Amino acid sequence: MTETESTAVTHGVRVTVQSQYVADQSAPAMGRYVFAYRVRIANESSSEPVHLQTRHWIIRDQLGKEEQVRGPGVVGEFPRLERGQAFEYTSGAILETPRGEMRGSYQMKLPDGDIIDVTIAPFALAMPFTLN
Repeated sequence: MTETESTAVTHGVRVTVQSQYVADQSAPAMGRYVFAYRVRIANESSSEPVHLQTRHWIIRDQLGKEEQVRGPGVVGEFPRLERGQAFEYTSGAILETPRGEMRGSYQMKLPDGDIIDVTIAPFALAMPFTLN
């Protein structure tokens, strides 16, 4: 099993992502590579709560094919995180190649109504034995 991890902190919000290849749902001979990723969003700011509004993902396979996904919330939820709170969820992606990468951002609302972009650092999607 190949696992990769990325972390980014923006405006006091830490986003950590761990990804792994899901062999029992993949079919390499048919160009189907399934990956799961677990996201942890933690509000480490000094005082302000943040409320997740939307997500923006950029998914790229090893041939450079790129797909962008935008939408409301994450896994049907819109977590509101007070200082010191965290939210975790698991999702997945399907590629046509054994390697790829994901990155993106969450749009979070502050108590004053301002919207901030919180970075999701790039992380690898990789079938075992395909990373150096």
